[in-house]
Amino acid sequence: MHPNTRQRLLISAAGLGLGLAARALLRRTAEYDLHGKTVIITGGSRGLGLALARTFADAGASLVLGARDPDELERAREELAQRGVPVLAVQCDVTDRGQVQALVTAARQRFGQVDVLVNNAGLIQVGPLEDQTLEDFEAAMNTHFWGPLFTILEVLPEMQARREGRIVNISSIGGKISVPHMLPYSASKFALVGLSEGLHAELAKDGIVVTTVTPGLMRTGSPLQATFKGQHEKEYTWFAISDSLPVMSISAVQAAREIVAACRRGAAQLTLTLPARLAIPFHGVFPGLTSDLLALVNALLPAPGGIGEAQARGVESQTPQSRVWAAPVLAAARENNELAA
Repeated sequence: MHPNTRQRLLISAAGLGLGLAARALLRRTAEYDLHGKTVIITGGSRGLGLALARTFADAGASLVLGARDPDELERAREELAQRGVPVLAVQCDVTDRGQVQALVTAARQRFGQVDVLVNNAGLIQVGPLEDQTLEDFEAAMNTHFWGPLFTILEVLPEMQARREGRIVNISSIGGKISVPHMLPYSASKFALVGLSEGLHAELAKDGIVVTTVTPGLMRTGSPLQATFKGQHEKEYTWFAISDSLPVMSISAVQAAREIVAACRRGAAQLTLTLPARLAIPFHGVFPGLTSDLLALVNALLPAPGGIGEAQARGVESQTPQSRVWAAPVLAAARENNELAA
């Protein structure tokens, strides 16, 4: 390489680095003010969605919660309303585009405009590949890919017209590293990551910031609402215990705080939990080795059998032992509206 060419490349790289640093500094010093903003949260009636609603409320936002279960929605609405938070609860299945349109229309009628969209609605299916069905993959894709796409397309025109807005897509470490016994979940979360990262690049010109969140395990109480196949009691036990470990997982409160902070500063990416922050770059450098290690993990997981392709909810899959070993799951479930009582 000619010395002058090398020098120009070094100067260009230095300039790019300074530009990126300046951009990061500007974002950090001009955080998005959430006070008075309208925030739609799908899957906002329980778990991480409810924890996010509480955190956005603390920042002064008005809330629109979308979820399928009317009883859960009402409990969440009552809790937030008792805090003095402006809140609208709308029954909505994000896999139905008509219901998504109704959700956004109701938000505009109540609050005028949508400033922030949080795509949080999700489902968790656990079991060996032999017990998964095509319908399981379709349900995961409908919830984790098409649902977010429907909501994004619905709010995008007004955000582009204002040249301002925030979109937060809650994916998972399973959207970066495929997890054994969770193939429908992981495949659909990979799709969401691809959509979200592409949107971040394409919508920057419109003043819209898209944040891709890839959490590791979180103590939200969600295992009780997950569905389990095969040897469902054993599947629930390993999943719930993993979800309960303090070092391996993060509380719903802490996760919500970090996600809202990332939204305010306009972060492109956020990975939660130390294990996830270590595992994702390790997989990036050693993808083959990661797959081989996960194959060893898979060998330790329950074999096919049990109820087979039938499914049982986590709350139906508990045993006396798992209730003790995964006690934090029950505590988090009660705190985050995953259980009625």
